[in-house]
Amino acid sequence: MLRLWKWYQKCLAFHPVKTQVISSGVIWGAGDIAAQAVTYSIPNKTNSHFKDDDKEFKINWKRVATTSVFGLGFVGPVGHYWYEYLDRYIRLKLLLKPDSFRFVASKVAIDGMIFGPLDLLVFFTYMGFCTGKSVPQIKEDVKRDFLPALVLEGAIWPIVQVANFRFIPVRYQLLYVNFFCLMDSCFLSWVEQQEDAQWKQWVKSFLPLEQPKRHG
Repeated sequence: MLRLWKWYQKCLAFHPVKTQVISSGVIWGAGDIAAQAVTYSIPNKTNSHFKDDDKEFKINWKRVATTSVFGLGFVGPVGHYWYEYLDRYIRLKLLLKPDSFRFVASKVAIDGMIFGPLDLLVFFTYMGFCTGKSVPQIKEDVKRDFLPALVLEGAIWPIVQVANFRFIPVRYQLLYVNFFCLMDSCFLSWVEQQEDAQWKQWVKSFLPLEQPKRHG
């Protein structure tokens, strides 16, 4: 394991973007395998009556490849440049002292307001297109899943990112995040599987997006 870590550090030093892209693809692919296992073990309300308990779990390698491409094409390159830019912006533009409370808090806030929502939006949209859904269907899925996922992740990711921005060097921050994305991938698959579950309606009831129509 130590030898593997040293090899990763060497690759990161000589080929930072390529290393981040490949590692993101591998980790997101592994996360999807775990997500499929979670999805299989928790019956969907729409098919729980028809599920064959004796049916053996089989990995959907097409979906693994699709999710890996998301890691390769979006999380890896965008995440690499995002964390590099965010660190420079906080240090050089806002002139905040590294590792100070304001430095870490600013990073967590900006990351949560920009990269977090963008990542969710791109993920749900991309997965919708890859499963053959139409644009109207994807819009409905995003409308159904985006806010509940954002609210629940908003309660967890700030804690993860406080440790990330306080203790992890910038060049390793995406790797740190990607390992937590192993669990996040399971969570997003669970959210997508829940469809119009009551808890989603409850969450969205606190976040009204549409103004009530006025009569007369």
